Amino acid sequence: MPFQKNIFSRRRILQGASVLAASAVAPLRAQPGKSVNAARGLVVAQVVDYSLAQQDVSKDFLIGSRAAWQDINSRGGIRGRKVQHLALGTDGSPASLLSALNTIRDNPGCVVLSGSVGDQLASQVVTQVRKDGLGLAHVAPWLQNASMEVDEQTFPIFAARQEQIAHALKTLSVMGLQELGAVYASARDYTAYHGEVERIASDMRLTLQSFRGADDLRAMGQKLTPRTPAILLFIGGTPELAEFTLGLEKQSRQRYIVALADVNLQTLMQMGAARNTPVIATQPVPMVNASLPVVRAYRETLARLFDEPPTSLSLAGYIAARYTYEVLAEIDGALTRPSVLTAFQRRDNLDVGGFLVHFNPQRRSSAYVTQSMLTVDGRLIG
Repeated sequence: MPFQKNIFSRRRILQGASVLAASAVAPLRAQPGKSVNAARGLVVAQVVDYSLAQQDVSKDFLIGSRAAWQDINSRGGIRGRKVQHLALGTDGSPASLLSALNTIRDNPGCVVLSGSVGDQLASQVVTQVRKDGLGLAHVAPWLQNASMEVDEQTFPIFAARQEQIAHALKTLSVMGLQELGAVYASARDYTAYHGEVERIASDMRLTLQSFRGADDLRAMGQKLTPRTPAILLFIGGTPELAEFTLGLEKQSRQRYIVALADVNLQTLMQMGAARNTPVIATQPVPMVNASLPVVRAYRETLARLFDEPPTSLSLAGYIAARYTYEVLAEIDGALTRPSVLTAFQRRDNLDVGGFLVHFNPQRRSSAYVTQSMLTVDGRLIG
């Protein structure tokens, strides 16, 4: 099936790119018994999950962060000090994450961990940093897990999965929504997220039907019955959603897909998917064509430094870096791990070029969610 091959070509390309990216950052990693010379600059670390399931998200998010830090350095860095952006690639395994965190721990110049991505890795970092007593601020992670308890070292600035789902379903409430289908792209996604989704559905007083994906999401889409809910929440990435919508083409009942922030609608359009099924996708950042100062700066920086189209995920990576920079730039005195952690623990309200960061009693920020819709005639609205 040529179309199915095209769906996963992006994943294969990204898999190769992840190997190159991992090798590119390898020289920056501290060797056993050594550390990167702190005199080279101020070090901001970023841990990135390059596993097959997370490559789509991680690639774009990292591009946005890199663009921000390069632009910051071109304008003098932080009080005249260049920022060394230390990106550490992992393969999604616990051993790989531990290796990355050990590199950060052993680097005396590293004062903050910013923009951990994707979601499962971000959750693992929260747990491991707490367990290891690393004493390092973990800032603006791609932490979509609404059930994860946020501690005094973690500073999430993006809306979690619960806020995204609630925002999307409000749009569909006019349909008298009482039941919801949850489609998990893989057994791993089901294991990781079904408990949280069931809790969210219960809180919203919705009857939930769950569908666990395996090897053939297209076949799953074809096997839906008239009793399957009209609204389907999809938990997975862009290539998997493209494959699933192929199976829906033979369905006589009109269905609506609600996808979350890990899905890129522009890529879905390029794949020619969802031709008969409207797809609504949420983003915990402004629209990439918005007029907010931070978005305009992002578009200009991305166009100048990278040959990449604007996406909500790279905008999130850009905002994560800019928020980190704004707090670091306001610290009086030496920038050390303790002084940086103390500054973030104040959880001051901050306006990052129109993106407002304000923490609630659960230590999360924020409930900011936008959404786009890919219509059956191929238009992207939002």
